[in-house]
Amino acid sequence: MNESGNNRPFDVIVYGATGFTGQLVAAYLLREYGVARDLRWAIAGRNAAKLEQVRDDLGTDAAALETLVADSHDKDAMATLAQQTRVVLTTVGPYALYGSELVAACVDAGTDYCDLAGEVQWIRQMIDTHSKRAAETGARIVHCCGFDSIPSDIGVWFLQDEAMKRHDAYCQSITMYVKATKGTFSGGTMASMMNIMEEVKKDRSIARVMADPYALNPEGEREGPDGYDQQSVERDDDTGYWTAPFVMGGVNMRVVRRSNAIAGYPYGRDFRYRETMLTGDGVSGRLKGTTMTLGLGALVLGASFGPTRSFLKKFVLPKPGEGPSPELQKTGFFNLMQIGKLPDGQSLQTRITGDQDPGYGSTSKMLAESAVCLAKDGLATGGGVWTPAAAMGATLLARLRDNAGLTFDVVD
Repeated sequence: MNESGNNRPFDVIVYGATGFTGQLVAAYLLREYGVARDLRWAIAGRNAAKLEQVRDDLGTDAAALETLVADSHDKDAMATLAQQTRVVLTTVGPYALYGSELVAACVDAGTDYCDLAGEVQWIRQMIDTHSKRAAETGARIVHCCGFDSIPSDIGVWFLQDEAMKRHDAYCQSITMYVKATKGTFSGGTMASMMNIMEEVKKDRSIARVMADPYALNPEGEREGPDGYDQQSVERDDDTGYWTAPFVMGGVNMRVVRRSNAIAGYPYGRDFRYRETMLTGDGVSGRLKGTTMTLGLGALVLGASFGPTRSFLKKFVLPKPGEGPSPELQKTGFFNLMQIGKLPDGQSLQTRITGDQDPGYGSTSKMLAESAVCLAKDGLATGGGVWTPAAAMGATLLARLRDNAGLTFDVVD
């Protein structure tokens, strides 16, 4: 961020603190950093009474926590919010509906920003609209700071760093395998998916952006060796297991490719990256993969038509602001594996785990630590629209390991 940010009253403002994920972020920041100590932070949203209730629910330790009222569609309110802090952390989605004014305000104010966006079409719009101006003002805009796409993006950074240390070369290709997860899909994620379908219906060009493997690369750099996302059950030659499409892969893969591009292609222009879900071996593995693929296809198909989309939103899918019980959050987890292929044919394998459910518990910790990293860690990164790995790399990796319950390990 620009130098003027050092004189602002707050290091971090949590915008959307009255929502389910926002409350988790606030509780985490209170637990880890207290109030008005080394980290100066506040909570914000559009309803003063609800903000005060959130503060009260946090307990007496949060009595000094300041609350700020601002509506996401009020341009002046967004500008005022951005001017008061070094970093805005926002959980208010779908971001295509509620995020554009806030990003613009942060860019103009030279304020750092992080979110949980997984909406490729909107992130592409933010890149095209704000990259140049953010570089001028010093604002670091970092999307995708939750389960999509920190484990993937920081995971690739970690694997490639280990490859260089151990083999003096970067991997030419990396595959991330989802081995196991326990948790529920975020209501916000589902709402974003529904909104994307509505946007596609109005503008077919959005479908082309969503399908482009390099949609998030800088303008003029949107090509490479990776093809379209996995659409069917496939047998993976490296593991011998059957695999199914991974629903979060659509944004994760594009974020990783952008990281390579905006870093100047350290992994090479021919670097390949993909993500998939392991479903097992033999007939049972293939059947499980088929069932998962058909279920995902049915969800996408249902979301493509107005009547069924309304039915899903009303009766089937979790609502934004809803989430699992504290017990379910704590018993959730994720276990991912990455396999990288080196130029000499050798492989390097890593394991990435999280100690809470990916959609809420782990995501809230990842987002909070991203904001603190931007605010407090003196990053050399200049202004621009970044990815987590390109903006924060090793510094965020250390925070995630030390504070957020994530592990990144080489499997020897």
